[in-house]
Amino acid sequence: MPLKKYYDQAYGWVNERIDVDGIIGFMRHKEVPISTHSIWYYFGGISLFLFLVQVTSGILLLMYYRPGPESSYESLQFLVSKVHFGWLVRDLHSWSANLMVLCVFIHMFSVFFMKSYRKPREMTWMSGMVLLGLCLGFGFSGYLLPWNELSFFATKVGTDMAGSLPAVGDFIVRVIRGGPDVTGATLSRFFGIHVAVLPGIFTLVLAFHLFLLQRQGMSQPLSWDKLPAGEKKTMPFFPNFVLRELMFWMFALAVINALAVFFPWELGVKADPFASAPAGIKPEWYFMFMFQTLKFLPPTIGSIEGELVGLAVFSLGGLLWLTLPLWDRWTGTDAAKARYISWIGVAIVGFIIVMTMIGYALS
Repeated sequence: MPLKKYYDQAYGWVNERIDVDGIIGFMRHKEVPISTHSIWYYFGGISLFLFLVQVTSGILLLMYYRPGPESSYESLQFLVSKVHFGWLVRDLHSWSANLMVLCVFIHMFSVFFMKSYRKPREMTWMSGMVLLGLCLGFGFSGYLLPWNELSFFATKVGTDMAGSLPAVGDFIVRVIRGGPDVTGATLSRFFGIHVAVLPGIFTLVLAFHLFLLQRQGMSQPLSWDKLPAGEKKTMPFFPNFVLRELMFWMFALAVINALAVFFPWELGVKADPFASAPAGIKPEWYFMFMFQTLKFLPPTIGSIEGELVGLAVFSLGGLLWLTLPLWDRWTGTDAAKARYISWIGVAIVGFIIVMTMIGYALS
């Protein structure tokens, strides 16, 4: 068969230069634990796939998007109304961004409850937390780019929070906005951060995260060591786990396509910096629990501004969460204290869900 002959020649040529057989052999020797928790292993890969969708659709959007107060909204309006399937590309970008954040949150909490951050995976957890922070940065910086009414005033409210910090608040606001107010300079800065700064940092941290994952392998369940050797089931990473991961990728692609078709992302009304803020201004859903919590706080707590206290508590909580593997030394040594840490995680998940639901109910 001529095709097989050409394939063998091409494969042999590439194999001599990058040792494809060695790479495949390495992946075949890697094992993935099989347990009742195995489904959670796939959310990291789904997050990676959605990031790739973000990159691909973002590149296509860059071909038409023109940043500027007089061009951002108009360029997107032209894209969704005049360019063939332009609306689909924009909706895929928007929906995949939201689903990526959701999958990263699910991945993070599954790692937490499975205690997969324990030694020697401390750096894997911390690099994953940095990736989560960068995902939120993508969401915040990209929210302004359509330059519509909702994104303009939501960005104004979000950056105003930074201004409440003592001593450095005004400086931070000016750096973020490019001046005292949200203007075209802010849009240019957010555009540069969204398409250049954050992707570059994200790619480096992601490469480090994947390197650690390949070196350390999949984390085993806590009960793994107590099982007899005959009951410890595994599957080869390649092709078994890879093929299952690809099935989840195809399912994720079908979901974001369905959402893009049946729930298109509205462009809204163009922003008018001189207009008053419309009612119901709210952030993206993944910031809603923080936004609503800050709204519930009184104007002052003692002699300190209530919003500042809330930001300080969230900042301290984020730092403790980032350094979790360094101070949670009870996992695997003290079952009662390990369960206590797990219940803290349950409380955090419940708090996020409840405050988000309240925020949307009151908006």
